[in-house]
Amino acid sequence: MSATQTVTKEVTALDQPWNVVVHDDPVNLMDYVTWVFMKVLGHPRPRAEKLMMEVHQSGRSVVWTGEREMAEHYTQQLQAFQLKTTMEKAEG
Repeated sequence: MSATQTVTKEVTALDQPWNVVVHDDPVNLMDYVTWVFMKVLGHPRPRAEKLMMEVHQSGRSVVWTGEREMAEHYTQQLQAFQLKTTMEKAEG
């Protein structure tokens, strides 16, 4: 007697990239947001200013994309500077 086993392999999306998204708020000044992007994410000033303007004009901006662990780290760091920040799976 032989038994047939079906093994279901769960695919975890550990390698799937995640976006760190900063949302517009009425509190933080543009210069402050630019400074935080430079300090936390290491963006050069022109990139930080471009992202800040995107947040201001569009209401949100993807400021970083990469592995989940780092996305969580950056999300927490940006939130510590009082920026409204969330994470989402990157579309791939």
